[in-house]
Amino acid sequence: MTSDPTGRFAGRRIYLTGAASGIGLATARLLAGEGAALALVDVNEAGLRAAAKETGGHPFVVELRDGEAIDRSVQAAGEALGGLDGVVNCAGVALSAGVDVMDPADWDRVLAINLTAPYRVCRAALPLLKAEKKASIVNVSSGAALVPSNGGASAYAASKGGLISFGKMLAAETAPNIRVNTICPGVVDTPMTAFALRGDPAVATAFLGAYAMRRAAEPVELAEAIAFLLSDQASFITGITLSADGGRSFH
Repeated sequence: MTSDPTGRFAGRRIYLTGAASGIGLATARLLAGEGAALALVDVNEAGLRAAAKETGGHPFVVELRDGEAIDRSVQAAGEALGGLDGVVNCAGVALSAGVDVMDPADWDRVLAINLTAPYRVCRAALPLLKAEKKASIVNVSSGAALVPSNGGASAYAASKGGLISFGKMLAAETAPNIRVNTICPGVVDTPMTAFALRGDPAVATAFLGAYAMRRAAEPVELAEAIAFLLSDQASFITGITLSADGGRSFH
């Protein structure tokens, strides 16, 4: 991919998790196309290498439950890119299990990846971000954090709800030089949602019936929203929770 040296993100250096697929990959493509230099992070090594080859980003294979590995990757990313002025925490995992049957280890795994890892990324990146005149963080939460689903997603909703609150507090702590915002996608056509969108047509129809748009989003539609919050176009926006969910919550 050839980046645009005059694009919206020309000269920007951005650390992006979940870059190997779905929303993260779409975001990497968009940012690179508009001039950004990227540090791409994922546990999926093959997918990550492909994303790096396509976007020109620097790949970092990281298990996000390993806080020390996160710290090392942020430091290495800053060295490779000559600093950081943007972070996108896009990686996440879902789990469908009621509280009464959920293994505590599964709860811990979801919270570790969806909530603790963004904290570790932000904590490690703050010294680099503070060195810049203008920096921005975007955390990817979920519509499930705003309006409950039909059940069975308590760990996921708790982790994503916590991410919203974390983002608001971080915005207060790091203003005015660092902006921090959160985006809440609805259903997006990614591998994570294939079970609902690619299986029984009746299930897919019922699932999408909760959305005013009556469809799933394409990953690039969420990437555009993330890019807006990350960019100088949102220079007076911090601490918000942007619902980009096709009218599921009307939040």
